[in-house]
Amino acid sequence: MLTRLLGALFLLAAVAAAWFWSGYQDFLDQPLQVPEEGLVLEVPPGTNLKALARRLQAQGVLRNADYLYWHARLEKLAHRIRAGEYQLSAGITPVGLIQQLVSGKTILHSLTLLEGWSFKQMMAEIAASEVLTHELQGLSDEQIMQRIGHPGVHPEGRFFPDTYAFPRGTTDTDFLRRAFRRMQQELEAAWQQRSQEKAVVKTPEEALILASIIEKETGVPEERAQIAGVFSRRLQINMKLQTDPTVIYGMGERFKGNIRRKDLREDTPYNTYVHKGLPPTPICMPGRDAIDAALNPEDGKALYFVAKGDGSHAFSATLEQHNAAVRKYQLKK
Repeated sequence: MLTRLLGALFLLAAVAAAWFWSGYQDFLDQPLQVPEEGLVLEVPPGTNLKALARRLQAQGVLRNADYLYWHARLEKLAHRIRAGEYQLSAGITPVGLIQQLVSGKTILHSLTLLEGWSFKQMMAEIAASEVLTHELQGLSDEQIMQRIGHPGVHPEGRFFPDTYAFPRGTTDTDFLRRAFRRMQQELEAAWQQRSQEKAVVKTPEEALILASIIEKETGVPEERAQIAGVFSRRLQINMKLQTDPTVIYGMGERFKGNIRRKDLREDTPYNTYVHKGLPPTPICMPGRDAIDAALNPEDGKALYFVAKGDGSHAFSATLEQHNAAVRKYQLKK
């Protein structure tokens, strides 16, 4: 009697195992219920595969949560899934899903930092991002620099303007660390390639400051090296730079769109009409072209330039020529 009972139990177990294995194999080959346009799957940090599989089954995407979990266990992948957003394509199978979750190939979002932006403008753009995780809101500039590992460093101009790709959930702290590190790398690379005969700046720090002024002075790429040449010659002969963007930066929130005579005489650390040499810090984020121009200024004799009204400038070697250009382009109205 006992032998028959054991035999029956063994037979039932074998049938159940065969049924499970058959269903399991069929499950692995069957595509998930993903619409033709695809599906975005968000896996929050700390999510385990069993909970994720049950969520997908409840949503009608997955036919059997247990099969998916046991497949990952058998392949020793259950604890290797990575958080993030995933773009699931129509036709993806459970095997493909696990492979994608383990690969960490998440959806990447982007955020662009523009040349010429101030630190304040950059932080406003970062704060407006809906895909970054915000940790720095409400902190002072000094606290932000401390959080990213550079206490005591003035933040202006320290972040490289570019388009950055990152997965959802990236912190604004990590984003800033990346942009700061990128500026260090770009500045160091440009410094190594500088023209030692033409460059008048003595350190990468000075190059960054001069580049930020060049960035704000012209929107015409072809003029950057010319403007760099003017400023470099002025620095060489100890002549004041007399550049409006530094005055505007020194005015801060008080600048309302126009510079008055008294603003040009105001003694701020950034007023290059008052002080000789470079201002104490950059005044914006310069791009690589502006940095290259600062380190490779164009030869010439021009010591002055004036805006022509179309975005470009007229360059002059003497004050007399400069005054004539001012009358022609600035006072003609």
